[in-house]
Amino acid sequence: MAAARQHDHRALMRISQAAAAAGVSTQTLEYYIMLGLVEPIRRPGRRGRHFDPAMVRRIRLIRQLNESGYTLQAIRQTYLHSR
Repeated sequence: MAAARQHDHRALMRISQAAAAAGVSTQTLEYYIMLGLVEPIRRPGRRGRHFDPAMVRRIRLIRQLNESGYTLQAIRQTYLHSR
């Protein structure tokens, strides 16, 4: 997750926009961040957390796996260790 990626800053979304696009609440996305499931992009000179389309897809996948019965701990261990 710490690997640097190039971002199209026009495609970046604020936390509320990313949460809505992924189908989760802002509070749920905050929880995912706290657990280390997702990592927002911090833009130099800008406040707030931003998410690119790839991260929104990841949030959506986490939500779908969790709704299918996988625990967030299992998702974190499987998803993060397989990368």
